[in-house]
Amino acid sequence: MLFLNLIGLDLKKADKLFVWHPYTQMEDWRKWNNRVIVRGDGFYLIDSEGNRYLDGCASMWCNVWGHSRKEIMNSVIRQVQRLQHSTLFGLGNQPATELAEMLLKVARKMDHVFYSDNGSAAIEVALKMALQYWRNKGNSKKKRFISLENAYHGDTVGAMSVGYVPNYFRPYKPMLRLSTRIRTPEPRTILPKCNGISHDYIEKIERAFSAYSSECCAFVMESGAQIAGGVNIYPTGFQKMIAKLCQKYDILLILDEVATGFGRLGNMVEYLAQGSIPDIVCFGKALTGGYSPLAATLCRSQIYSSFLSDYLESKHFRHGHTYTGHPLGCSAAIANLRLYKKQNLLSKIRKNSTYLRNRLKEIWESPVIGSVGHKGLLAAVQLEDKRGKKRIPIEKLNVYGKQVRSNYYLTQEALKRGVFIRGLGNTIVIIPPLAIDREDFGHLLDVIFELVGKVEAYHSNP
Repeated sequence: MLFLNLIGLDLKKADKLFVWHPYTQMEDWRKWNNRVIVRGDGFYLIDSEGNRYLDGCASMWCNVWGHSRKEIMNSVIRQVQRLQHSTLFGLGNQPATELAEMLLKVARKMDHVFYSDNGSAAIEVALKMALQYWRNKGNSKKKRFISLENAYHGDTVGAMSVGYVPNYFRPYKPMLRLSTRIRTPEPRTILPKCNGISHDYIEKIERAFSAYSSECCAFVMESGAQIAGGVNIYPTGFQKMIAKLCQKYDILLILDEVATGFGRLGNMVEYLAQGSIPDIVCFGKALTGGYSPLAATLCRSQIYSSFLSDYLESKHFRHGHTYTGHPLGCSAAIANLRLYKKQNLLSKIRKNSTYLRNRLKEIWESPVIGSVGHKGLLAAVQLEDKRGKKRIPIEKLNVYGKQVRSNYYLTQEALKRGVFIRGLGNTIVIIPPLAIDREDFGHLLDVIFELVGKVEAYHSNP
């Protein structure tokens, strides 16, 4: 309470009155016990009343080292003392230049870096880059995008167009541009086991490529796995197959590694592990370790070169942001990437991945678990009633004296146990900070598995 007394403000009351939260039904938020975070300590968040919560969703999947890593904080402090902001419109700055060189060493086969400040914007950059690439080459017919069903690429108009999730974006459908979406393959799960891609599916997807090749400028997909639109870990070889089809039918490949890059799936750069070199790739979230907004769109030389000409030809890229290449964000990213190597983070991620996989066996047999997917430090536990012949999704539980959605119940009960998680519909997403220690990781899983047991009990006795 000391913090509140110092500023003379009831933060919880002010938050309910003034702040509009993303993807939140504010009528519920106004009724329930909201928390306002005032400080971070390691992997924990501390609210205005001094309560501590394990950051079980990595602050929406971007936090790497926890909330008080001195190397990153000191890098930003040094930078703010030298240069706070300088535009990239006609000028360069040292951190943006240094970071670009680092990124291109990590993201092999890429040649140029364009900065933005969030994942949605990075996708918009990629879409505009692909569309203008073909126009610069004299082909104005190629203007259609192909993407996967249930993909999520962000909340801006272009990103919604290629990553249309009806439950998220249905009210905005009149705003969206032409895009063709194809069915995703069956997800790679560890329960029940997935047998890979069927021959029929391969034939259907190639027919789509063939049908749209003359008008399609790019195929857009999340790299390695879909997450926000419904966790779907691709079968082995799927992404590589897509890359080969793009080459065969002269379609650019745009990969979205905003959420899956920099170690989330156990690899620093997922497209290298997948054997699918893109023409354009987007990074964000873990890029700065969660310490500053920053995203980047990388491309190959063939894309970049098509924009080179005399100004009078108007082939230059018409896109920019006020904070493009922001020095503070770039300085955070530089320190973050150095820590990956210094701390051998990928090795720790892979060890924790094995631990996670072994722990998931504890809930495989639960009658309210339909499937379990896992790769790296990403796991998805699907809540379904698998009794009888049909799997019936669990939509609501009779708790708190009324029926509530299962994901809302899980979030509230986890907070009571000192853990912050945020599910996707009936899917419990396990996506912790990448450098989480084994003790905290074990506690996070203990709480999640306890809550699965609670769901089972409530669902059996509604």
